Amino acid sequence: MNIRKLPVSERPREKMLKEGKEALSTAEVLAILIESGTREKSSIELAAEILSIDGEGLSFLAECRPEELSALKGIGRAKACKILAAVELGRRIASSRTREKPSITCASDIAHMFMERMRHYKKEYFISLMINAKGQIIEETRVSIGDLCSSTTHPREVFIEAVRRSAGSVVFIHNHPSGDPTPSEMDISTTKRLMEAGEILGIPVLDHIIIGDGKYVSMKGRGII
Repeated sequence: MNIRKLPVSERPREKMLKEGKEALSTAEVLAILIESGTREKSSIELAAEILSIDGEGLSFLAECRPEELSALKGIGRAKACKILAAVELGRRIASSRTREKPSITCASDIAHMFMERMRHYKKEYFISLMINAKGQIIEETRVSIGDLCSSTTHPREVFIEAVRRSAGSVVFIHNHPSGDPTPSEMDISTTKRLMEAGEILGIPVLDHIIIGDGKYVSMKGRGII
């Protein structure tokens, strides 16, 4: 069976583009990695042959070696390496998802996480931490480098990733290159403006922590916000 003889909608790559990767069978996913078949077998048929090598089916690939796959006519070393690289990538993605996300309970937790990294920066770095409902950090995003009043700290830029990741709340962090973490008037006014935007979006700002040289200030802890 030649892939080109299939209706366009049934060809694995075209099917993925039209219906999404979830619509593909395991053999079709493998066929995309294989790319081209032989004169005797299409890429889908080669994929089916790989899946039938062992009774474990797809699980067999988790422990498979390149030479085992390349021994199959029509695969070869390059295709074997490509398939097993995809398997390893999937394993690493699964492993990263099971790793416990760091939790925060107070401002000092965050300050300790970022102090050594940010205390010696020569410029101001503004970072947003996205937090889920369990108080765990979903993701860290660097919003801007430079003065906090920079145009890149516009609410649109600050919250775009938080909205995309469905964050329950955010914590802001930025450093003072002077080493003194005392909030400036601009720090306070910018933070209050961002808090207002967060309330509208339903993503509350839990705190804004300023990192100095071995010292930090929590605006919430100081009662500033």
